[in-house]
Amino acid sequence: MGKPDFDAVVVGSGPNGLAAAIALQQEGLSVLIIEGKNEIGGGLRSAELTLPGFVHDVCSAIHPLAIGSPFFNTLPLQDYGLFYTFPDLAAAHPFDDGTAAVLGSSIEETARLLGDDEQAYLKLLKPLVKDWPDIAADVLGPLHFPKHPIAMAKFGLNALTSATFLAKRFKTKAARGLWAGMAAHSIQPLSNLTTSAIGLVLMAAAHLKGWPIPVGGSKEIANALSSYFIALGGKIETGRYIKSLDELPSSRTVLFDVTPKQLLQIAGHKFSSIYKWQLERYRYGMGVFKVDWALDEAIPFTAKEARRAGTVHIGNTLEEITLSEKLSWQGKHADKPFVLLAQQSLFDTSRAPEGKHTAWAYCHVPNGSVTDMTETIEKQIERFAPGFRDRILAKHTMNTAQVEAYNPNYIGGDINGGVIDLGQIFTRPALRSSPYRTSAKGLYLCSSSTPPGGGVHGMCGYHAAKCALKDVFSITI
Repeated sequence: MGKPDFDAVVVGSGPNGLAAAIALQQEGLSVLIIEGKNEIGGGLRSAELTLPGFVHDVCSAIHPLAIGSPFFNTLPLQDYGLFYTFPDLAAAHPFDDGTAAVLGSSIEETARLLGDDEQAYLKLLKPLVKDWPDIAADVLGPLHFPKHPIAMAKFGLNALTSATFLAKRFKTKAARGLWAGMAAHSIQPLSNLTTSAIGLVLMAAAHLKGWPIPVGGSKEIANALSSYFIALGGKIETGRYIKSLDELPSSRTVLFDVTPKQLLQIAGHKFSSIYKWQLERYRYGMGVFKVDWALDEAIPFTAKEARRAGTVHIGNTLEEITLSEKLSWQGKHADKPFVLLAQQSLFDTSRAPEGKHTAWAYCHVPNGSVTDMTETIEKQIERFAPGFRDRILAKHTMNTAQVEAYNPNYIGGDINGGVIDLGQIFTRPALRSSPYRTSAKGLYLCSSSTPPGGGVHGMCGYHAAKCALKDVFSITI
């Protein structure tokens, strides 16, 4: 046999595919990224979806896990044009009475504003914020014995609980509502075990490095990663959607930034019956319905705090958010859904013409739903920002089918690469010694369908590359 065309091929250029390719290329290997779309980035893309001059993030928007990523933090991405801007407040959570709870950079100030729950908040978050630098790499990785077992055990005791259980630590409407909005990022019923994990991680991230916005759009993260990869000697090919292994150039290993559904289509015939059986039973979670707006003015939130936040959680009380997430999980559409909203143009003037603004929002819906939730979402925003609709110049919507068409990894609109509940948090996508190895020699999975799951952090790709380096090239990093 002749020499292969490349040492490694990475299929898909989302944050995990880019991270995997960089980690491989850093070891002096020849690496090719193949991207099905004409533009790299996966969930890291931005475009003028509404009107000329209005730049919208098509998928992900706010990036606490990107700036806090143990792998991305080792890369010189500023040298390749990536800069962040930091909102005054990471997040705000308005209530019907015109008040709002806030998540700020100061843990003490955030706690103080929660009144009677000040000490409860400090007791919950202060130890985690202190321990996070030590445990971040272990939390954002596969199941293994941690470097700091005591700190990890303290985190796990809270993280593995349900959000509704942990909410019992708080007495006030403000603290309970703020917590519910954070935990709702888990995209499953708040009564499920492990739903506390994402809420705790996001809150700790805010107090450590904030919830930043990439200047110019989320695409700038992908652009910086790809530019660095190319500077190392890597190659990228776009507009080539891979449907079978026969379409790939020869290589010693292939890493797939895809979910189990696509992996089965591409390489299912190579897998053992038990591995194939496990992938076929992999479960996807709720989808999203997304709206982007071009606005004549900023959103007129009644609560002044919400006008200073990059992210606004719209859902009122813990009870209301719990109900809306439960309904979506059960295949129903909530009349008052939890809405995750970002207002990037308040802090990044490159997003809209002078004096104008953009807004980005989605709500959770049943997987595969094509119900138009535009009116429902706008009604929820108007509830906390009377006059919002009067400021709309144009809008762009995406249902779950359109979200999946845009990014095939978002099966049925699931932006997490599969539900991250107790049944799949440790066995993504299958129960194996390494979640990144498939049953076929030389083939690896590096997408958010592996640990630690969804989010722009690149850690799934990094760990998959680390596994491939050891198995195929006898390189340990």
